[in-house]
Amino acid sequence: MKTDSIFYYLFQSYPASFFELINQPIADTENYEFTSIEIKQLSFRLDGLFLPKSLDRPFYLLEVQMQPDPELYHRLFAELFLYLRQYLPQQPWRVVVIYPSRSVERPESNQFTELLASSRVQRFYLDELPSENLSVGVLKLIIEPVEQAVGVARNLISQVEQQTEASVQKAFIDLIETIIVYKLPQKTREEIATMLGLGDLKKTRFYQDAFEDGIQEGKQRAEYQAKVEVIRRSQRLNLSVAVIAQLVGMSVAAVEEILAQGSDN
Repeated sequence: MKTDSIFYYLFQSYPASFFELINQPIADTENYEFTSIEIKQLSFRLDGLFLPKSLDRPFYLLEVQMQPDPELYHRLFAELFLYLRQYLPQQPWRVVVIYPSRSVERPESNQFTELLASSRVQRFYLDELPSENLSVGVLKLIIEPVEQAVGVARNLISQVEQQTEASVQKAFIDLIETIIVYKLPQKTREEIATMLGLGDLKKTRFYQDAFEDGIQEGKQRAEYQAKVEVIRRSQRLNLSVAVIAQLVGMSVAAVEEILAQGSDN
């Protein structure tokens, strides 16, 4: 399972976390739609786009880069300008790149010095961000080592209970649970509930969706079963098949086959 794809899942589920990350008002969430756009005739999609609902706000192209890639900026800016050419948006563009640390970023090419220095491009390094912000803390949980992730998750849940309203608590706890499930696919729901200190994990939205009572126990290994449920839930969030395939570490063809089987699998 590719870690960077979890970010897109998180921003799809709770887009306010993106605006907190870039130090913009959370209220801006209501003015944007997180979506993906196909680049026609070239067979690829931009999977991280925050498109504004009005002309007076910029659109954001989001890139999460968890592994070194010396060609990242060549690809990123090529995709940006192809999008501008094909869709002719009237809003100004912004680019946001998220790295786990500076060590992952590769030296910038001379081709992009001015672009990277402009106010239109923001680069964030998760290990340098303060964790006091709850949304940032959840983002950083994604890159926590497995052996530390559960302890960090418990602290985050405690912060959620103390700092947020009841209507927001559920969304945050769902996201935290989801990340731990991704990190520990072999654990049962009861084990994760105990580890996170939650009394009735089954009542949360994620477990109602991802581990329905109708799942046939023993049909597949636990890891495969979890992947099947993540695929179905991701489809309900309108993620593209390509992103879902990256999310679960399977081929596009395998994901399409599972989706074609529907809820009877």
